Order: sequence, then C-alpha cells, then structure tokens
Amino acid sequence: MGRPGILPGEPIDQAQPGETPGGPTGKMPVLRFVDMPLKPPLPPMEAKSVEAIPEGDEWQYEPKWDGFRCIAFRDGDEIYLQSKAGQPLARYFPDVVEALSEVPAKKFVVDGELVIEVDGALSFDELQLRLHPAASRVKKLAATHPAMMVVFDLLADENGESLLALPLRERRQKLERFASKNLEGKGAIRLSPATTDLAKAKRWFDKVGGDLDGVIAKQIDAPYASGERTAMVKVKQIRTVDCVIGGFRYGTNSKVLGSLLLGLYDDAGLLHHVGFTSAFKKEDRQELTAKFNALKKAPGFTGNAPGGPSRWSTERSAEWEPVDPKTVVEVTYDHFTGGRFRHGTKILRWRNDKVPRQCTFDQVEGREGKSLALL
Repeated sequence: MGRPGILPGEPIDQAQPGETPGGPTGKMPVLRFVDMPLKPPLPPMEAKSVEAIPEGDEWQYEPKWDGFRCIAFRDGDEIYLQSKAGQPLARYFPDVVEALSEVPAKKFVVDGELVIEVDGALSFDELQLRLHPAASRVKKLAATHPAMMVVFDLLADENGESLLALPLRERRQKLERFASKNLEGKGAIRLSPATTDLAKAKRWFDKVGGDLDGVIAKQIDAPYASGERTAMVKVKQIRTVDCVIGGFRYGTNSKVLGSLLLGLYDDAGLLHHVGFTSAFKKEDRQELTAKFNALKKAPGFTGNAPGGPSRWSTERSAEWEPVDPKTVVEVTYDHFTGGRFRHGTKILRWRNDKVPRQCTFDQVEGREGKSLALL
C-alpha cells in the first residue's frame, strides 16, 4: 500500500531542499479564487469497477485515459492543478500551467487527465519521471516530452459559476461550447471524445491499444458526484498471458514469499522482467515459498531485470531472488504498456504443459499506442 491518502500511482508534492511544496517555482501558492465558488481541494468524481459496459439510454461513454487525474482551476492569472488525492501538481507540469494560461477564458474549472505522448503513444513512465524534486529536471523533461491535458468535464464556467449540480448532459454541452471557443484541436489542452452510442464505445474498448485504460460510462442525467462512486463506472480490458517465473520477492520483514516476478522472452531469447503477481491464498504461501526456494538460481532474468522498490510503495523490498526459469503461469492482466504490466496480475492457472521459451512478447504485441487517434 502507498502512503495514507495517496493511491498507488498517485503523485505527491515533494519539495527540494530549501523549497516549500506548491507551484513550479517551489513557492507555496496563495489560493485566493475570490470570485470562484469552487476552490481546491475538490474531490473528483470517481468510478466503480464493473465487468461489462452498461447498456441503456441513461449512459454516456468516454475513453478511460491512462494518465494522472487532474482538476485544473483558473481565476485570472491564478492557475492551480490538483491531483486525484487533492495534492498540488503545478510544479511537475509547468507546461500544462502555461497552456492553461493561454486559454482565452479567464475563469473555469475543468476535470481531466494529464498524459504525455512519446513516439505516437501515451507513456505513463514519462508521467512518473515528472515527479522529481528538482525544478531544473522537470523543466528539461517538459521541454523534451510536453504534457497534455485531456478534458472530459466542465465544473465551473467562464463566469466562475459552479456547474456541479447540473446533469452531465448539460455539462457536456457546455464543455463542447467551451472547447470550441477556447481549445485548439491539436493543442496541449484537448477535448476528450464522448458518445451515447454503445456500438462506438465497444469499438473503443475492443480496438484501441494499450495506452487506453478501458471505457468509462457516466449517468447522463446525474450531477457531478464529487468524491463519490455513484454516477460513474469503469470497464477495463481483462486479458490473459502465459509468463515465466524468473524470480520472487519475500514479504516485508519475512522469509515467506510475497510476490512472483514475471518474464517474457524476446526474439533474441532474452528473458525480460514484465511485472509481478502477489494474489496468493494465505494457505498457499508456505508451499510456494518452499517450491521457489528450491529453484533459486542466478541470473533469473537475462534481459531487463527487476529494479528497486516501487515509487509508490514503502513496503516492497528492492531485493529479489532469481530462480531457474522453468515455471510457467497464466495470469490475467488489464494493461500492458512500456514493456510491462501496469498493475499487478492475478494467477489463472499453472501451465505445466507449456515450454517456458513459448512465453514470448508476441502475446502482448499490438497492445500499445493508437488511442491518440481518438483526440
């Protein structure tokens, strides 16, 4: 688990020595928003996970972007970026702050997702690199790979008036008018598509690549449910893949197995670390510990090997144990991007019938890119 109040993968504000957290200059912002009824922190509307895209006239569908959730506030020259957990984001995304300052409207609040394009696809790794304490490093990263904000809701209009009580149907109409007046089609602030056509939503879900995280469905007549999961659901693509176990980690302060490290072979025959699985039953952990202790053998992974602990976890050990890559397991996953599974996987079954060298990257080919075409 991450730190209290911070979701895994959720950025936090971290000042470098001599600075206080806040804006891109390191100075704590004085949040006035005198004429704005909506002020940060504003809890974003959240989604409940479901297994299938809901059907019916009461739903609006949107792509689920794989980025950092962000609510952007503007009141004249004052701009504030808020993360999903209510933390300030401006110091990490000065390019987005600058883009918002160039929007003709001087007052508004929009809800959206921060994303970064690299070679035609969205890169979550580049987003994570932005969370650096040195402003000089952030500036260099922003110049190399500028961020975009994909906007999907308008929470306060150009007069600063709150739209939270309006149904989504009306907010979407106002957002589209706002976008036509204020947002360039290919600029750094872009309008996310939306539809009430179920067939179109299914095409997004079935055909779009790995940098799209699934489909969002929102109740079209519902107001903005700040901090709640009552008006929005998310559907992720769940797929399966056969992986080789190339190593494992013990649990925190324990000699009992905590997670298995998964690998896939490339065309050169190198085994690359691509993710982990830790969804074991408590009663199975001792047996798995004995099994993989007996298989310990270097190097485990012959290509990309596991790095240190997760950026978001203080409990996962940086140390890992290599094993002889003899064991194949079929796992379910929802997202493969940047050469690895974005989230933990779940074991479906052990594949004693499968040769490890058959576990290759071609199982996940075509799962990256393509979603930018929707903008």
